[in-house]
Amino acid sequence: MTFQIVPANLAVKAMRDSGYKNAAYALAELIDNSIQAGAKTVSLLCAEEPSVVTVRQRMQISEIAVLDDGSGMDVKTLRSALQFGNGAYLADRSGIGRFGMGLPNSSLSQASRVEVYTWTQGSRANFTYLDVGEINRCELTEVPEPIARSVPQMWVTAAGGLPSSGTLVVWKSLDKCKWRTARAIIENSELLIGRIYRRFIASGRAAIRLRTFEAASPRTLIIDRLALPNDPLYLMAHTSCPPPWDDSPMFQDYGEPIKLPVAIADRHAEVIIRFSIAKPTARSGIAAGSREHGQHAKQNVGVSIMRADRELELQLGWTSPSEPRDRWWGAEVEFPPELDEVFGVTNNKQSAQALSDIATLGVDDLATREGYESHNELQTVWDEERDPRAVLLRIKVYVDKNLAAIRKQLKAQTARDDDAPGQRHDVDSAEARGTQAIRQRQRDGLRGASDSAETLPSEQRKQDIVQDLESSGLETAEATDRAVRLLRDQSKFEFVKADIESPAFFTVRSKGGVILINLNTSHPAYDHLVELLSQDTDDSDLESLKSRVTKSYRGLKLLLEAWARYEDELPEQLKDKASQARQDWGRVARQFLAGE
Repeated sequence: MTFQIVPANLAVKAMRDSGYKNAAYALAELIDNSIQAGAKTVSLLCAEEPSVVTVRQRMQISEIAVLDDGSGMDVKTLRSALQFGNGAYLADRSGIGRFGMGLPNSSLSQASRVEVYTWTQGSRANFTYLDVGEINRCELTEVPEPIARSVPQMWVTAAGGLPSSGTLVVWKSLDKCKWRTARAIIENSELLIGRIYRRFIASGRAAIRLRTFEAASPRTLIIDRLALPNDPLYLMAHTSCPPPWDDSPMFQDYGEPIKLPVAIADRHAEVIIRFSIAKPTARSGIAAGSREHGQHAKQNVGVSIMRADRELELQLGWTSPSEPRDRWWGAEVEFPPELDEVFGVTNNKQSAQALSDIATLGVDDLATREGYESHNELQTVWDEERDPRAVLLRIKVYVDKNLAAIRKQLKAQTARDDDAPGQRHDVDSAEARGTQAIRQRQRDGLRGASDSAETLPSEQRKQDIVQDLESSGLETAEATDRAVRLLRDQSKFEFVKADIESPAFFTVRSKGGVILINLNTSHPAYDHLVELLSQDTDDSDLESLKSRVTKSYRGLKLLLEAWARYEDELPEQLKDKASQARQDWGRVARQFLAGE
């Protein structure tokens, strides 16, 4: 009997459950190895075979392989590549590899057997393998000595021949892979692979081919295409984004990239942070979020964490599931492998855990957790102590600040789009119904301050309206379009959405015979009512619609409660006036809402 500190069979069992999110992330480890070995073309090959499920025969994935045209490996390198924690790039901080866990860890997380064929210029393939069954039975205690073996003809045919040097990794017995068909493997991997390696693909440094076939007929390819770059910042052209944004960038830069110099021990490095924002034309029209390019952007929400030109993850700590506008911005934090320990890069390269932990907290909450009164105080202390987390806090503050500004700009953009300048109000719109109510009140002999201006010359009325709209933040062209429409339609109401430095939810002014209502987008009531109810419904499920209605109803009740408390706090001599104003407004509201 032996008493190993970590029995090999138990260690491998634990490593099989080491946390790869899915097969696509595990395959990315193999692609990393290929690119690190200088491959220009990497092929993801998926073989299917018929399988009887209940009483029906279906095609199911049988084997997965990754083939590259890299430099290949000699016998010693091949054996070390299949050792957990070993590899050729352990001390190399210049590329995307380094951790020595990729090939065995990723492979056995999905399959119980992995086979590797590798060959160098002008030599035959060397072959070896790992098999979980043999390890569990203690039949395999070290990586088998490689032997010369021909690459199976199925893979040669499916690949269209073999390069002069390269490596083929084959996964067999896919007992841990949740996707059961070759198409599912490709469709669930394509966007992720395109996003992780977008810079390599876009620059032409590497092409990633995706192929599926039936094992019995490898010459007949079912799927055969190249992965396209998938840029979550949408600043690249010729990407997987649907038309009309497949050949041109859908977003534009938001400000200049910031470069943060970092000194850790004897290492000096630089962190680069970038932001992008959707072009107005990408969001124009009805329900842009539910169209194909909007749905594509929905899959790329988050802050992209880049290491050595390769994406680790899209961090969601800066996003909100209930905020559909988050799809219309992009953010990227890029750092070199020299800062792996600072960012907390996991050995499967799926996360920068230290940054993720800070991203999910408010900066003041983080300060409180660390025992300080503010994040500024915490930043000072960490800087003085040369705490590696100081750079992460600085990134957190910078990203928070810029995303707040981007969201404000997107919100203002939405407000302007919703107002549809230059278009006639629908006959059943609130503005049209309100105008009808005023006309009836005028016929009843009730006059308002705005009514007297209706007798002024049209040009003067237009200038007065344009001037007021410009003071609310509208551009001259848009303000003029609105003024022309208002006079043409003889409308009495116009809503303007603007960030007003006032505690009021809305303001009321009359210009040129029109009552202008400014909705304060920075007031909480705007988010609880106007914003919540004006969001696209095309991109919402029943539960989210119910949630929005519930929140809006709650917001309405809170507004009424606020008014009630306002009356409650008034001096006794003013209570009657407030009560009278409430009743008078109620009588006017009754007429305006009649027939609703």
